[in-house]
Amino acid sequence: MKWIRERVLRRELMGGTFLNLGSSLTAEMAGRAGFDWLLIDMEHGAGNRHELLVQLQAIESTPAAPIVRIAWNDPVLFKRVLDLGPSGIMVPYIQSAEEARRAVAAMRYPPAGVRGVALMNRACGFGIDFDEYFQNANSKLLTVVQVETQSAIDQADEIASVDGVDVVFVGPLDLSVNMGIPREWGHPRIQAAFDKVATACRKTGKAAGLLLFKSEVERAVADGFSFLAISSDGALAAKGLTEAAAAFRQVLGR
Repeated sequence: MKWIRERVLRRELMGGTFLNLGSSLTAEMAGRAGFDWLLIDMEHGAGNRHELLVQLQAIESTPAAPIVRIAWNDPVLFKRVLDLGPSGIMVPYIQSAEEARRAVAAMRYPPAGVRGVALMNRACGFGIDFDEYFQNANSKLLTVVQVETQSAIDQADEIASVDGVDVVFVGPLDLSVNMGIPREWGHPRIQAAFDKVATACRKTGKAAGLLLFKSEVERAVADGFSFLAISSDGALAAKGLTEAAAAFRQVLGR
């Protein structure tokens, strides 16, 4: 297991990218590229449970730690993903401290939580590493909660204060749409939301996370964000292919 929770809570700069193609090959490429963590997207990504497994296997041979974004704050989804052995889970659309507490409970074995216990799964080395995994899972798995609405931003202090929430991660696109200002990244309300999350995390000893453009990294770090993602395998592949095809279009004049 690649345990990164302690580093994240020390607010080390941790850089990652999203994996939304469901491809084990691009997952391996991303892992070898130098990212600290990779987000396998099971909310909006193309992959299913089988693709999740092979992406985890591909990332295992690289230095990067795999995080999985599940589709919803549902204990069934947590246990199915955690048993495959990621380093942590990202939970979308958290709206309140109570929802955050439910997410933390789903991450942890009893008596601290409600996660089911099993021996024969990949996370436990198919039984061989069960004792070690069971002793460490509750304290070392990373829990990332996403805040994507104004209501969640308003409760950022309460959400960040929940024991077991490690990262409060802003989903900027959903947030901007829910605010009625889609993709207006420089809007004062968006910037105020970012500031509120960063401040809440600083006060509570948690890490603030954000998906951003490459040009924004220095500013985000200066603003107090440390768990940062840039782009995705799908976006980077599309951009690269489009730029390559543009060379022919330029010659052909179209």
